Amino acid sequence: MEQWCQEKERRKTYHEEILCRLAYCTGKSVNVTGSDITKIPTFFVLVGLVQGAILLTTDYCAGIVFHPDLVPGIILLVHVVLNRGRQLCGLAGTFDAIAAKKQGAQDAETQTRPLRLSHSVTGPAGVTAIVFALGLKYLSLLNLTHFLPFTYYSSLILLPVIPKWTIVISMFYGKPAVQDGMERSFLHRKGVKKTAISTLILVLLFILPGLLFRDSMPGNQHIFFAALLITLYGLCRVLAHYFHAHLGGHRGDTLGATGEIAEMSFLFMVIIWSRLSI
Repeated sequence: MEQWCQEKERRKTYHEEILCRLAYCTGKSVNVTGSDITKIPTFFVLVGLVQGAILLTTDYCAGIVFHPDLVPGIILLVHVVLNRGRQLCGLAGTFDAIAAKKQGAQDAETQTRPLRLSHSVTGPAGVTAIVFALGLKYLSLLNLTHFLPFTYYSSLILLPVIPKWTIVISMFYGKPAVQDGMERSFLHRKGVKKTAISTLILVLLFILPGLLFRDSMPGNQHIFFAALLITLYGLCRVLAHYFHAHLGGHRGDTLGATGEIAEMSFLFMVIIWSRLSI
């Protein structure tokens, strides 16, 4: 009886951790301690996979009712809602901070960087970044509908997965811009284990389609996945260095911006690779 109770408690704790990770990635409020919060990034990729399945379901349901040109817009809307706009908000805040740095004096900017990053009002640079990001992603998804079904559907599934992984990589290599807040808890307690688990899950997601859809998958798809992984890793390193040099390090905004930039880079790479492979 005691063993059964212990097993039940263990499963309850595990389920609570999974729900906590899902809630954090979708912007819900979570009540966790400093030690618990560092467990959240470990399975970011799995949360992205759940969101990818939702996007795939959205594509099927919307395709029954709406015009094909409208479906990518609906998918993009659902994608933004699932993340509650956190990545777009981070992108806007980061671009506003960079724009403010170029407009203001160097010494004054150094003192006000953290305030600008956390400001609640979006400036012209931030609005422009959001408009371009949404527009480019819509056009990219619309373009992908003309490629092979495997390419389109795998891109939908991986669309939320890729930014989650790049955020984990950025947490591992980045330094906190401020000495308080949730970002400091993540960045100060980063570890090789969490990063390795996320990377392993992503690699398994790359391998799985080759086992399940061998006949419909392009022959050079595994080469593309390897190139994608290396490119995104390099992108995370470059952005981490840039944010450290120009904004003092990583914050929630810069992590969101990294995920958003990685998302657009992923879509562009899929399109370019597919066109060169024809």
